[in-house]
Amino acid sequence: MKDSIDFGSMDISKLFRKLLIPTVLGMIFSAIFIITDGIFVGKGIGSDALAAVNITAPLFLVNTGVGLMFGIGASVVASIHLSQGKVKVARINITQAVVVSSLLLIAYAAVILCNVEKIALLLGSSPRLLPLAAEYMYWFVPFLVFSALLSSGMFFVRLDGSPNYAMVCNIIPALLNIGLDYLFIFVCKWGMFGAALATSLGYIVGAVMILVYLMQPQRILRLYKVKLSWKSLRLTLRNTGYMCKLGVSSFLCEAAIATMMFAGNYVFIHYLGEDGVAAYSIACYFFPIIFMVYNAIAQSAQPILSYNFGAGHPERVRAAFRLALLTAISCGIIVFAVTALFSSSIVSWFIDSRYPAHDLAVEGLPLFASGFVCFGINIVSIGYFQSVERDRPAMAITLLRGFILVLLCFWLMPLVCGVPGIWLAVPVSELLTFLFVLTLYCRGKRS
Repeated sequence: MKDSIDFGSMDISKLFRKLLIPTVLGMIFSAIFIITDGIFVGKGIGSDALAAVNITAPLFLVNTGVGLMFGIGASVVASIHLSQGKVKVARINITQAVVVSSLLLIAYAAVILCNVEKIALLLGSSPRLLPLAAEYMYWFVPFLVFSALLSSGMFFVRLDGSPNYAMVCNIIPALLNIGLDYLFIFVCKWGMFGAALATSLGYIVGAVMILVYLMQPQRILRLYKVKLSWKSLRLTLRNTGYMCKLGVSSFLCEAAIATMMFAGNYVFIHYLGEDGVAAYSIACYFFPIIFMVYNAIAQSAQPILSYNFGAGHPERVRAAFRLALLTAISCGIIVFAVTALFSSSIVSWFIDSRYPAHDLAVEGLPLFASGFVCFGINIVSIGYFQSVERDRPAMAITLLRGFILVLLCFWLMPLVCGVPGIWLAVPVSELLTFLFVLTLYCRGKRS
């Protein structure tokens, strides 16, 4: 399973490609995981079901954010320890991340399950969508911990030098989800229960694959025996606190998508009703997919950046960052062009043209996609600052793009531009964030 990777001496462009290709392919299959859910729910259950799933999406994104926070934080710390020859400490770090994140998410799921209908209404569900949203949550929320373990485990497998195995851990759950979605929704006619169960089973399989890898004794990075002494617990709290500090920007990136969905659902239902939410849900299925691609670019650069930062090789750090930025910009241009040219076909994957939401989405999706280039630069920049232990700039960019500006734009843009302004709220917030990132770069060069 090892892929002959040397983070400290291999040519940067070759090393980046070696990590990028399987990581992007794995993320593409994760994207297929999400798309299939949308297509099968929209085609097999209906427009309201698609809107109901979108109502519950922020819960999943917060959960994934926790997985990414611990995954990136532990991976950065473990990378630096590996570059200094501290293998045992690196193993302890990833074990602490897996155990603590799992316990937190089990508690998170329990709280949601005790308040399903209240939380659905809080997330913006209308009375018409409430039964569908509640049914989906009852069968999806109990298994959230597995999706987070899959998210965080990818970082540890790649850092151990096995990006191809990490890719397989994405591909198999995605293929399983496709097959089960078709079986449960179209053959068994299980509706929202079937859609939730298919997704949950896919995540369970992926998480088990990660655990099997990390429990094998021949791995450099593997799970370490947990100690329950007071000293060990104090060290665990200290270490996980530092991991969270480094990785919190990734959590906030996911929480930012949840905020975008939450605010958008309220604004769309206010201006356009349930059909507006259904149209917006297609953009919300699309947006995390683009985020996954950019995340794959940032995650491919992360072990290179962290390892060489820890080893004291700044020129290799700069070279890896430049490659990541150029890749993100190229992807953003291509995805925007494809979305603008084929928005009607993309929307038709999810819902039939007989639904009013279809035409709303066709008109709005190109506007929404106009911010993808700036979005890519912002995400890669956050990943860079995290990887070199500069958590403050990463936090500032994340808070600005994901919360402050996006909420401000959702409030102002409809007042200024009407319905097109709702679709442009996210692109405008990404553009303004990019200008802030550009300011940070210029100041860094001067200093």
